[in-house]
Amino acid sequence: TGVPFDQTVTNRPGARFGPRAIREASTLQTFDPPYGWDFDPMQELNIIDYGDLAFDYAKVQDFPSLLEQHISKILSNNVSTIVLGGDHFITYPILKAYFNKLGSPLSLLQFDAHSDTWPDDDEDRIDHGTMFYKAVKSGIIDPKTSVQVGIRTTNEDTLGVNIIDAREVHENGPVEVAKKIKSILGNQPTYLTFDIDCLDPAFAPGTGTPVWGGLSSGQAAILLRDIAGINMIGGDVVEVSPSYDTSGATAIAGAHAVTELLCIWGSNSKNKRA
Repeated sequence: TGVPFDQTVTNRPGARFGPRAIREASTLQTFDPPYGWDFDPMQELNIIDYGDLAFDYAKVQDFPSLLEQHISKILSNNVSTIVLGGDHFITYPILKAYFNKLGSPLSLLQFDAHSDTWPDDDEDRIDHGTMFYKAVKSGIIDPKTSVQVGIRTTNEDTLGVNIIDAREVHENGPVEVAKKIKSILGNQPTYLTFDIDCLDPAFAPGTGTPVWGGLSSGQAAILLRDIAGINMIGGDVVEVSPSYDTSGATAIAGAHAVTELLCIWGSNSKNKRA
């Protein structure tokens, strides 16, 4: 499902057009199964494009509860969601919906240039840089079993979340980092959020807050493939702003990330059924 919302950005808007750009780019992937997997989500999953969340852009304060209700309605049918954003704030209402269904804290696996845990004790503020601070403080996610990958901006207080910054990925390589991620997550129910700005601007310039020194698309591909087996219960791909990338490369990267999330979730579900 798409969430074309970008009214909490601190820099460049445009992620509201992310869902349509990702969908368009995904048509390039419809003929061949994803490389490196023994699982083809298009053949083995029942995938429904639920369309985009409808909301009144002029009633920003109503948006969080509308999105939470939207996801809760989908989850009530015993299915999961892969959400196309939209700015990164959208993950917070989505996490609330999953928390309410699960009844216990989730682990968060976050690919990002930014931690998004800057302090914010005003629950009514809507900000794409503080929502995981609120998620930790409210007990929605368990920081001890959560991981942030690709971080390369300064935030001194990690709130106890495990940080694997971009430099560690470059120095140790994605294969070893994937092993570390899996060791931290264990079998905990995990929500995977992939901010496209975890990639270096050379690979994904079409985003609101690009930061140099990020992951390559090749590193991200290996990481997403090698974390197969985690107990992923849902996910999203956010912050694709196509207007800043005339080549379409960012949307293509976003579509590939969505496909990998489908593979991770689907293979996990397949193994559970087996």
